[in-house]
Parts: sequence; C-alpha cells; structure tokens
Amino acid sequence: MEKYRDIGGNSGISAYEVGDDFIIVRFKKGGMYLYNYSITGSSHVNKMVELARIGNGLNGYMNLNIEHASARKIA
Repeated sequence: MEKYRDIGGNSGISAYEVGDDFIIVRFKKGGMYLYNYSITGSSHVNKMVELARIGNGLNGYMNLNIEHASARKIA
C-alpha cells in the first residue's frame, strides 16, 4: 500500500492501493475497504484514484459521494 500524503493534514485515510478496476483504502481509525467498478461505479473509483494520488480531498469526496458503497470490508 502507498501512504496517503494528506496534504491538508486532516484526513482519516492513512494508505491506499490501486488496481485495474478498484481502490483499497485504509483508514487511520482502523479498517480497510475495497471500492470497485461493479459496486461503487467506475467514475467514483477513478475519481478516488485521482484524489489518492494527489494526496488531497479523498476523505471528503468519499463522505459526500460513496460513504456506504464499498464492495467489502477487508480488515
């Protein structure tokens, strides 16, 4: 997993991993969640990947757009 840069310094996300059609997000308070094209939707996953790579805005985007659309909890 790659460490989330958290440019704003206030994110609840600590790390992420990107695949061809998914992103896995690890939260600071615990838990890792898989978001994929089939459950979350390709446009949301692609935006999440973009924000993760930038290191800013991912947590806010997730809270506003896909908070309950995870494919599954991993850990």
